Amino acid sequence: MMAELKVASAAFVMNAAVPAPNLYDGPNRSPPLSWSGVPDGTKSLAVICDDPDAPRGTWVHWVLFNLPPGTTQLPEGIPKDRKLPSGAIQGVNDFRQPGYDGPAPPPGKPHRYVFKVYALDAMLPLGPGAIKADVEKAMKGRILAQGQLVGMYKR
Repeated sequence: MMAELKVASAAFVMNAAVPAPNLYDGPNRSPPLSWSGVPDGTKSLAVICDDPDAPRGTWVHWVLFNLPPGTTQLPEGIPKDRKLPSGAIQGVNDFRQPGYDGPAPPPGKPHRYVFKVYALDAMLPLGPGAIKADVEKAMKGRILAQGQLVGMYKR
């Protein structure tokens, strides 16, 4: 059985609204995230945020990978740089941008924004142009633990 990471945010709790600073229509800053339970043998961490309720299928908001294994939190407002000072790489989201872009659903029912954190047994051999599908393929068979935090938003 796979180990579970406990994922939390100082900005919202599980199934609560994603706050204004983290919305596409707002300052559009990535939310602060923290996690615990990273197992021994972890070589890197990855974060993916997507919206499974988007009208045309899952919409990807953030792809971040090759975070150092000792990382236990991300502050609010990670720069949209392709490479971060830690060596981590931000892939391209479905807005065709590197880094995080927040919730921007069409008017209607609430959407779920799933922030998934993965502990991996390797660094991923991918560059800054990677998309979620590339990261998921590279992670296959390498996930030691994972966890998620779900935020909600509706217009």
